[in-house]
Amino acid sequence: MSYYVYLTTTKNNTAVYTGVTNDLKRRIAEHKSKIGLGFTKKYNVDKLVFYEAYDEIIEAIKREKQIKGGSRQKKIDLVYGMNRNWRDLAEGL
Repeated sequence: MSYYVYLTTTKNNTAVYTGVTNDLKRRIAEHKSKIGLGFTKKYNVDKLVFYEAYDEIIEAIKREKQIKGGSRQKKIDLVYGMNRNWRDLAEGL
């Protein structure tokens, strides 16, 4: 099983959300369907712009915490490294 750390953003790339999941396709579908309450629903953060895969959940959680603890600029740099145009990567899942 794989675990994913991911970043989602708004249509205009203003807010960034960091999450972890074992089913990236399902989790992004939940974001897009506005399932649940909280940050992603409140700020309409549903565009997948970055993700990394891990074999162990502990490693994925560790990485998620590292990203969450970093600056906004570090998150932007991660996205640029994988997805310079900030396109929605959910279409390729």
